[in-house]
Amino acid sequence: MEQPRRRVYGRRLGYRLRPGRQALLERALPALQIALPEGGRARLDARGLFPAPVRDLWLEIGFGAGEHLAHQARANPDVGFIGCEPFVQGVAGLLRHLETDGTAWRVRIFPDDARLLVDCLPDACIGRLFVLFPDPWPKKRHHKRRLIDAETLVGFARILKDGAEFRWASDDMGYVEWTLERVAVNGAFEGPERASGEWPSRPADWPETRYERKARSAGRAPVFLRYVRIAR
Repeated sequence: MEQPRRRVYGRRLGYRLRPGRQALLERALPALQIALPEGGRARLDARGLFPAPVRDLWLEIGFGAGEHLAHQARANPDVGFIGCEPFVQGVAGLLRHLETDGTAWRVRIFPDDARLLVDCLPDACIGRLFVLFPDPWPKKRHHKRRLIDAETLVGFARILKDGAEFRWASDDMGYVEWTLERVAVNGAFEGPERASGEWPSRPADWPETRYERKARSAGRAPVFLRYVRIAR
């Protein structure tokens, strides 16, 4: 039985790729792209995605232009990475980083709705999860399009190891409160810790992204949330 498809909101294509980027996409993506297993209940062999053993497996959902994922891959040479991003220009941007850094063997890409991948990952296989500046869909009638909801959080709790970290960021306070409420209801996560009522600052190993700079230049203050998966 084929896995049911979910609708992906937002753009998949933007401006036309330059010939070099298009050639890179056609050359490099096939070897790194994740193919989901057939069958509605089949699980993906996550560790088998890489040609050599890795100490841990980290997942970034919506990696944008790829600068954060590429930084983490450089800084953690014993970790395997999965990046999800349906936007073609973002995938091409990540591939450029990987080609320059020589880290492609430890990175795999799923260029589609991340929830489809989450459904196929084994239990307790992810050591760290990043969801950085997801589309806030600020209009009330579009809130159902937000990535963070009860069903998605159940999937996150299932695939994260005990003690694994879930990092989330947004510059939209409506989405911040939305996420805080839903993660609290889920009950599988601890955090975020706040000192004197202040939001925690971005950790040193969490580099500033292009989107964060854009938010700050527009006068929006990003919020960084760090959760830990409670032991089962």
